[in-house]
Amino acid sequence: MSSDHRRVIVAGAGPVGLLVALALAKQDVPVLVLEAESALTHDPRAGSFHPPSLEMMAPYGITDEMHRSAIRVPRWQIRDRVQGVVAEWDLGLLRDDTPYPYRLHLEQHRLTPMIYRRLQPIPHAEVRFGIRVADFGQNTDGVWVLAATPGGTERFTGAWLIGADGGRSTVRRLLNVEFDGFTWPERFVVVSSAHDFARDGYTSNAYVADPEQWAAVFHMPDAGPPGLWRMAFPVPVDEPDAETLAPAAVEQRMQYFHPAPERYDVRYRSIYKVHQRVAKEFRRGRVLLAGDAAHLNNPLGAFGLNGGIHDAINLAQKLGKVWRGEGDAALLDLYVRQRRTVNIEHVQEGSIRNLQILAERDPAARGKHFDQLRRTAARADSAKEYLLRSSMIASVRRAATIT
Repeated sequence: MSSDHRRVIVAGAGPVGLLVALALAKQDVPVLVLEAESALTHDPRAGSFHPPSLEMMAPYGITDEMHRSAIRVPRWQIRDRVQGVVAEWDLGLLRDDTPYPYRLHLEQHRLTPMIYRRLQPIPHAEVRFGIRVADFGQNTDGVWVLAATPGGTERFTGAWLIGADGGRSTVRRLLNVEFDGFTWPERFVVVSSAHDFARDGYTSNAYVADPEQWAAVFHMPDAGPPGLWRMAFPVPVDEPDAETLAPAAVEQRMQYFHPAPERYDVRYRSIYKVHQRVAKEFRRGRVLLAGDAAHLNNPLGAFGLNGGIHDAINLAQKLGKVWRGEGDAALLDLYVRQRRTVNIEHVQEGSIRNLQILAERDPAARGKHFDQLRRTAARADSAKEYLLRSSMIASVRRAATIT
């Protein structure tokens, strides 16, 4: 049995779990992170970081390190596959609102080691791999966790448990918390190519509307210049996975997206389901949820991982105060109100709207929306308001107003 009745136990060593652990450990709160996998995972999907996330990670030295290898994205586009650029957004308009008036692109699996390295030298922080949470319980004084380990079942005790263990969260399931929402009927296929789309006029982030095959485009650093371009496309409901991932089908999708005289150099391809869900509760007693364990959304807008980062910092700030006796557990209910509210109002509504716009089939509706985007982008004041929302600055400000 591993006992420390004052520590916080975190399930999940993804970026959200590691970040909340780091933010707590820097407040001298003892933390134990339990990760089911044998090592840090390699997830190529998320990787676009908005200004508030960069601000929140900066005090830990993470943002500075990200800048050494990340791609800076000062402008991004909304395009139509046939018409080309509909609107191009200049994040420089936010220079008075944030020290980071741009996005950073860096693969998620390059971020997690940065956070992990900062946890390792902290004596009261521990990360254990190959430890799969199987059960837990709580009382007024603390929590206990039963986990499957390579050596058998082990019991851990602590003061609080945070479930940051992903969309299929064991912690959420054992809490029997409803995960309200829906799963999109279409799956997404993600394709990474070495083709340099900047030469074709694309900014390092772009969203391309098309009634048959919309696309989301992200330029990622990979192991170094020139990086890789990652595209996400919709997959018809009845198309078998094997057919979707076949080289010929991938090439056909790429050529439809942007015709090229030669075959595309495709490095990676994967397929996955996409959900829009929010846990009905983010807290029960001494157990809390954060990140994908608490909410899931489609990637159009890059709100998912960023929202998880905002959860981690918000929760760590409040739990640290509770742990030190500077506030009571009602502070954690404030975490729930703030983060759950903005996820519903901003992340869910925004990401659903983004997908519906890109996939719109009615030509009149598409034209009306494009005209509105052009008018918005043409004026600095309306463009800035749009960017405050799309960069998640507005959602962070909204959370701060909730008491």
